Amino acid sequence: MEIESILLPGVDSKRPIVIAGPCSAESEEQVMDTAKQLASRGVKMFRAGIWKPRTKPGGFEGIGVPGLAWLKKVKQETGMYVATEVANQQHVFEALKAGIDILWIGARTTVNPFAVQEIADALKGVDIPVLIKNPVNPDLELWIGAIQRIYNAGIRRIGAIHRGFSSYDKKMYRNLPLWHIPIELRRRMPEVPIICDPSHIGGKRELVAPLCQQAMDLSFDGLIIESHCNPDCALSDASQQITPDVLDYVLNLLVIREGTQTTESLAELRRQIDEIDESLLELLAKRMRISREIGVYKKEHNMPVLQAPRYSEILEKRSNMGESMELSSDFIKEILKEIHEESVRQQMIIMNENN
Repeated sequence: MEIESILLPGVDSKRPIVIAGPCSAESEEQVMDTAKQLASRGVKMFRAGIWKPRTKPGGFEGIGVPGLAWLKKVKQETGMYVATEVANQQHVFEALKAGIDILWIGARTTVNPFAVQEIADALKGVDIPVLIKNPVNPDLELWIGAIQRIYNAGIRRIGAIHRGFSSYDKKMYRNLPLWHIPIELRRRMPEVPIICDPSHIGGKRELVAPLCQQAMDLSFDGLIIESHCNPDCALSDASQQITPDVLDYVLNLLVIREGTQTTESLAELRRQIDEIDESLLELLAKRMRISREIGVYKKEHNMPVLQAPRYSEILEKRSNMGESMELSSDFIKEILKEIHEESVRQQMIIMNENN
């Protein structure tokens, strides 16, 4: 893919790219107040939701088309570029007609290839930056597929937004970061810039700053942050929005790691990791050979493949052992889960041989 820069004229190319503004455009006064505060602090790109897909009907679903005039006024009075979310063909037409500079596709839309294709068809022949959020579920292929659909429509200024992934089990974050997924996206599509959305990952304003720093430590290209002139009174996602003052404070505290330093001094440590990885693979291969032998025994003695008590025992003992070695219990359980699934798969193959 031949991706061009998503930056617009006059926007600083230094990392991080910053896009900020309220979750929703609620009123002309709120939009202009927030925009002027952000502009005075050096923000060049302003974001605001015009159409807001809500989980259930009855909530604030966005101001709609009238709000586009407020974004146009932001451009005229502050000189900032303006961005909004589009979820269907009509949104695209209205946003383009209003002169919106940047479009983004939300997580609920990315998950639907039909909707993404509809947006792609509406964008044919247009030259505009398009940012694509990860789907709500942790599916890298859906994310890549959405990027490819927009690219195939002729759009060359494409970026990805990592906003985390929905989880039935509510934990510390509103949406789990699962950093390995955007890291894999970067490996697969290194030309696509990745912007982090700490507001939607954290769901709480106190998590915005540490998530911004984590994104920078992972060499993300930019940040899209929800900022509101009066967050506590916001009509949507009040708990995750920060004031322009706080945003300025967060950005000034960021530590940007130097990405051009030589890694020659790491050569010996990396050699050691390579050797350990080889040993791990050899041990895994040995473990699977033993699993297959167990599979043969189970087949000969008419035993079921799955032995749930044994799996539970392994999980508990190994996770405790891992914690004693300063390894995360969740990390150990995730590894053991993958190993167990592969062991079961291997034994199922044996069970079905010559049947």
